Amino acid sequence: MQKPILSLLLFVCSFCFAQQNTEINTTLEQWHKAAANANFEVYFGLMTEDAIFIGTDPTENWNNSEFKAFSKPYFDKGKAWSFSTLERNIFVKNESDIAWFDELLDTQMGICRGSGILQKTANGWKIKHYVLSIAIPNENVAEITKLKKEFDTTLMQKLRAPKN
Repeated sequence: MQKPILSLLLFVCSFCFAQQNTEINTTLEQWHKAAANANFEVYFGLMTEDAIFIGTDPTENWNNSEFKAFSKPYFDKGKAWSFSTLERNIFVKNESDIAWFDELLDTQMGICRGSGILQKTANGWKIKHYVLSIAIPNENVAEITKLKKEFDTTLMQKLRAPKN
């Protein structure tokens, strides 16, 4: 008697998990599509009010309102940015309202990696934290490090300076 109940429970749990992954995947795809279509309202509607966006530049660490201010001129021009998914991994703890993911994206900068956290809200899954990185092959790291050395040195001096 216990075996059929356990099997049914496992089936139901795997169905729920698959459904959550589909909902999360849909949210992320809609978010990327909204940027490509310059749909400001949809794009930011898929983020939590306290969302954080970390961009590819080391100075790009924005809360939601800062990211909106940065992004608005791009959306107003009719096309923000266009990212298409190459690969995505989604992770959800059982019965949790938090999920995390990583993805490889085809972008105007070549292959980028996105990673982040989503939160389940009354209005569905929303992006709470997103990090975008330019993916650099290991054999190119020395070349890239040399290219950004002056910028990095200046920024590190600024960040290490005593705060008043």
